[in-house]
Amino acid sequence: MTVRVLLADDQALLRATFRILIESEPDLTVVAEATDGQEAIELALAHEPDVVLMDIRMPGTDGLAATAEICVRPGLSATRVLILTTFENDENVAKALRAGASGFLGKDVSPDLLLAGIRTVASGDSLLSPTATRSLIDRFLATPDRPLLAPPERLAALTDREREVMKLAAYGKSNAEIADHLVLSPLTVRTHIHRAMTKLNVRDRAQLVVIAYQNGLIQDSRCWHGQKGPGPHN
Repeated sequence: MTVRVLLADDQALLRATFRILIESEPDLTVVAEATDGQEAIELALAHEPDVVLMDIRMPGTDGLAATAEICVRPGLSATRVLILTTFENDENVAKALRAGASGFLGKDVSPDLLLAGIRTVASGDSLLSPTATRSLIDRFLATPDRPLLAPPERLAALTDREREVMKLAAYGKSNAEIADHLVLSPLTVRTHIHRAMTKLNVRDRAQLVVIAYQNGLIQDSRCWHGQKGPGPHN
């Protein structure tokens, strides 16, 4: 299947560069280009892309507001937003995740990682660069009065297995790695992830990570991407 991408960036040169890069891949195609957030919303509704590659800083409606609008539209429930920006700070990451973004990368990312990121979020997984993730989690840990994405009592609805899978996802482990760790099939892990998302009323795996940190399932942002955390079959 071809992953259909909508580009949203106010810089024509960057859009042209992204289009050339994306369309050089046989499984990716660009369906439309938007120059601001409002146009991104309108084109997303018109084309129903698999992924919106969204800049944050744009004139008029910015990328964060556009992301929030796209993510609440019932007809765009399958569309994933990948934020690509030079402003990779903790407040932007937090706002992007609360808006429903599936990933967040700096504009200095390599072409290979950008293409891999598009495929990752299109498949339903989340993507956060290590810098973005550490700053986000550090901010949440440092400000316990920040509104919770899910109150603790909602986590009580999770089964022990769903909680365990959610915790491993918060360590940055993929479905395949979680499956290996728990001796399950990747399909079973994906089912547990989706059930946890449904019970916690979140649309994206990335928000599960935030909830895990907010509710004390993970205590240290250095756990991300294997810097710490459980090893196989510990």
